[in-house]
Amino acid sequence: MTTAGLRTAAWSLTCLTAGALLVGCSASAGSGDAEPKLSSDKLADTVAQKLADTTGRPKPDVTCPEDLTGKVGTTTRCTLTADDGSSLGVTVTVSSVDGDRINFDIKADETASPAAN
Repeated sequence: MTTAGLRTAAWSLTCLTAGALLVGCSASAGSGDAEPKLSSDKLADTVAQKLADTTGRPKPDVTCPEDLTGKVGTTTRCTLTADDGSSLGVTVTVSSVDGDRINFDIKADETASPAAN
C-alpha cells in the first residue's frame, strides 16, 4: 500500500471510529426568524471542526447542501471528502434549540464511498 493509501486508510479508520460515536455540537444561528437557521457554510465548518477535535486529525473538507433549521428532529446530510476524493456521509440531527442556539448531533457513516474515476 502506498503512503497516500495508508493515510487514506488511517483517515477512513478514524472516521469509522467517529461514526461509531454520536457527537453533540451546538452553534448560534441568526435570530429574527420563528425558527433559527444555521447557514450551510457555518454548519459545514462546525461539523468539520468537531470531527477534527474528536479524532485528533486535521480539519476535513465538509460540505452541507442546505441550511439547518432549528427544529428538533430536523436532519440534513453533509459530505466529508478526503484528499483522495473518497467521501463519507455525515448525518446532522437537531437535538434541541435554546433561543438562537441550535444543538445537534453528528454521526458519520460507517462506510466511505470511493473516489469517482
